[in-house]
Amino acid sequence: MGDELLISRLGEIDYSTGVALQEQVRQCVGTGECPEVLMLLEHPAVYTRGRRSTAGELPLGEDWYRARGIDVLQTDRGGKVTYHGPGQLVGYPIMRIDDVLVYLRTMEIAIIAALGDVGLDAHRRRGRDLTGVWVQDKKIASIGVHISRGVTTHGFAVNVDNDLAPFDWVVACGLPDVRMTSIQAETGRDNSFELFRERMAERFCEAFDREGRVGDLPVQAPPVACPP
Repeated sequence: MGDELLISRLGEIDYSTGVALQEQVRQCVGTGECPEVLMLLEHPAVYTRGRRSTAGELPLGEDWYRARGIDVLQTDRGGKVTYHGPGQLVGYPIMRIDDVLVYLRTMEIAIIAALGDVGLDAHRRRGRDLTGVWVQDKKIASIGVHISRGVTTHGFAVNVDNDLAPFDWVVACGLPDVRMTSIQAETGRDNSFELFRERMAERFCEAFDREGRVGDLPVQAPPVACPP
């Protein structure tokens, strides 16, 4: 195996905290003070807008979404609007890379392999707007990344047993006709989140030729502001 990859299981954390943690880890990895990291977590309900997002991707208006408990945030990752929520496995690899396209394709390979482990025949599709992983004609995993000084942030999101309805309320991934699916929707099996999280970590390490080690993040979580 190659270099060490620290696998950090973080549970559910809000999106802004996740971004702050990624930036701290990115600086640590960039200076060589800590190993590369794969953060595995869930987010509370939130829509995130990527660098190529347009206003039309949120047709019902941000107030409508927030009234239903779904925040709307801008992010510096690539791609367009997507949804995160409980039951969706989010992976943030903080890694040094040389080739963005190779990195994206390798991430797709890892996700496809992990889905195969739970009985799904998944595949990738050609085209910039079709980056991600699909089951037949339905999208099950989204990918959006940011690279700063050769170190990655953001990453992938795989629908495990999350609510799929919020995808229908936006132009998900900038694709008007996209249909989203999940492991639960395709297999009918519940309680598969922890199992898939472990398979995803293993397949990610395998695809990127890393030696996985489970452990805590090499940085402390930023303070959370308390309401007045």
